[in-house]
Amino acid sequence: MAVFLRLILRNGTSAPTDDIPVLAVDAFRGAILEGVERGARIASLFCVPAAGESLRLIAVLADGAAGDIGIQATDVDGEYPALTPDCPAASWFEREIAEQWGLRPLGHPWLKPIRFHRPYRRVRDAGVRHGESDIEPGVTDHFQVQGEEIHEVAVGPVHAGIIEPGHFRFQCHGEDVLHLEISLGYQHRGLERVLPGGPTPRTIHYMETLAGDTSIGHALAYAQALEALATARVPARAQAVRGIALELERLANHTGDLGALAGDVGFLPTAACCGRIRGDFLNMSALLCGSRFGRGLIRPGGVAFDIDPARRDDLAGRIEAARRDVGEAVELLWNTPSVMSRFQETGRLTRQTATALGLVGVAARACGLERDSRQEFPAGIFRFAHIPVSTADSGDVFARAFVRWLEIQRSLAFVADQLRSLPEGRVRETPSSLLPGHITVSLVEGWRGEICHVVMTDGAGRLGAYKIVDPSFHNWFGLAMALRNQQISDFPLCNKSFNLSYCGHDL
Repeated sequence: MAVFLRLILRNGTSAPTDDIPVLAVDAFRGAILEGVERGARIASLFCVPAAGESLRLIAVLADGAAGDIGIQATDVDGEYPALTPDCPAASWFEREIAEQWGLRPLGHPWLKPIRFHRPYRRVRDAGVRHGESDIEPGVTDHFQVQGEEIHEVAVGPVHAGIIEPGHFRFQCHGEDVLHLEISLGYQHRGLERVLPGGPTPRTIHYMETLAGDTSIGHALAYAQALEALATARVPARAQAVRGIALELERLANHTGDLGALAGDVGFLPTAACCGRIRGDFLNMSALLCGSRFGRGLIRPGGVAFDIDPARRDDLAGRIEAARRDVGEAVELLWNTPSVMSRFQETGRLTRQTATALGLVGVAARACGLERDSRQEFPAGIFRFAHIPVSTADSGDVFARAFVRWLEIQRSLAFVADQLRSLPEGRVRETPSSLLPGHITVSLVEGWRGEICHVVMTDGAGRLGAYKIVDPSFHNWFGLAMALRNQQISDFPLCNKSFNLSYCGHDL
């Protein structure tokens, strides 16, 4: 087996940017394929300007078995051999790079825009549609299936109810879905382009609203990145409060998802109860910091709010009441045959498909993959407080629902334990200036899955390049694969079982 150079980091540590090995293109490609073959996954793949007209591709591979984060780079000009034919997990990363920078990945099977925005620089033809102004989202060539009795169903981008916009195009034979093509980009805000030059007072607010239902997860990833670049120490009490907030976010969203899944199959008892209990968990976050989404709590160096004894006792009582309520509501699902008949064998993904696509979070764990950054790449409180990884093996709607239920129980136990054993001391230290010319990778297990922030500072110690990968970016194509050979009427149920973010993908 070939040995490839790579910079090795642990989660929340930093190193000089000059330490990143810049490989020849073939060696770079071989390093990625070799890493994925031995079990690592692509946490991030992005591009930054290099010398002259060249661009630098940077790959971040997360090796959960070793707990290592490997980084390698290559300089390219115009085109390079695509990774996607040999590594499907690279597909959307390469589409993004082509759209943003005009690099053409030769051999990519379906190169089309990810977010429908203008390129970052004037580019030669990259095989995708580029113009001087933004392209209207969804206006592109779509995959088509030919044959007798094949028909096409277009859904969105505007949907019923309160939901973000996204376009879904189904190629069907009768009621059976042969292929689902997902077209996003309607929520694109150009977030990554406003971060260089920071941090500024606005930066933390960008993070908290990057994907609103994951305010704690992304704010924590950002704070960990800055702390690594400033070699700052976060007080133990603050680490515990951060862990409580992160798990409260998981509890609120998992509970809401189980209620929504129940509603999708018309099972109103669990739908109604979980909707109310989700509000209870959100109110616990509000008790911590005044915001039901946890905004204002996480700050570089620690947290902005402490938990006094009265508030701690109040939270502990609310957690115990919610534990009883959510248990009664969710157990109804597993004990109702009509619900199980809709959940089981619907939207099934195999472990092999999940591995090939690089799925993360609940979607991956429902296929039997033990992918959880809290265990693989522990940081903060999770270096000391272990939460077992919750998995299932059927890869269907039931598995994705049941993994949520297992995680609810374990997060409840974690929060209760942390409230009982809160360390004494301060909750925040002021971090020093950022180290110039350094890189860090911050991984956080958000409620959807792995959040990855890659941050590079410039020579003045300001934010130079900032790359964000929300778990939804990894998992949207997993939803498309889950719909293959399913009935089109199963789409709402499958879609909710993934519950991916539009704005988290679009940035």
